[in-house]
Amino acid sequence: MTINTNNTLPGTSPPTTTGSSSSAALAGGMSQSDFLKLMTTQLQSQDPTNPVDNSQFVSQMAQFSQLSATQDLLTSVNTLGNTVSGALQTSQVLGSSSLLNRQVLVPSTTLSYSGSSVTGGANVSTAGNVTVNIVDATGKVVRSMNLGNQGSGLSQFTWDGNDDNGNPVAQGKYSMAASSNGSSLDTYAAGAVTAVGYGGTGMGTYLQVAGVGGVPLSQVAQIL
Repeated sequence: MTINTNNTLPGTSPPTTTGSSSSAALAGGMSQSDFLKLMTTQLQSQDPTNPVDNSQFVSQMAQFSQLSATQDLLTSVNTLGNTVSGALQTSQVLGSSSLLNRQVLVPSTTLSYSGSSVTGGANVSTAGNVTVNIVDATGKVVRSMNLGNQGSGLSQFTWDGNDDNGNPVAQGKYSMAASSNGSSLDTYAAGAVTAVGYGGTGMGTYLQVAGVGGVPLSQVAQIL
């Protein structure tokens, strides 16, 4: 017996064309089992006097098998990708554990003063004279430090915790602002790494830095 999908029983609607039915089936999220049931129903409803063409039926099944195999391959590749990604994340976290108790310089607009000198940094975009101001909670500049002429790049500075008159300030958090050639500069603060973790796909591997908080590993400017 031969089969021809261009024919139907009298009074019924024409079936889906053979060249696109398998693609449409996959695009609609049908499984192979669903597609076979649909094909079986189509064959049962054919006009016996004008049946479906065998060659078209076989071609359609072959096309569906290829698409199904491609879909399965894509699923396998995605699974493998997730596995590799998970392994890399674990490896990165374990590798970053070597930074525990190390001092790192990370982006920050504040310095945490606890009675001993603290280290900060300014990212100098263009060589020039750099000034760093330390500001208390009331907005008052308690210390203004002229770092002199600095080349482009990350310039470190140390604040001893004294104000401009040489008097020690109260312990706590202070804001810092750096400028050069009339332009503000990005600032950094140094702190000890107290923990390493993974913060999900949005953050990735992060370091818990004393006085700063959680910082993505990618934002570490320097290891001191």
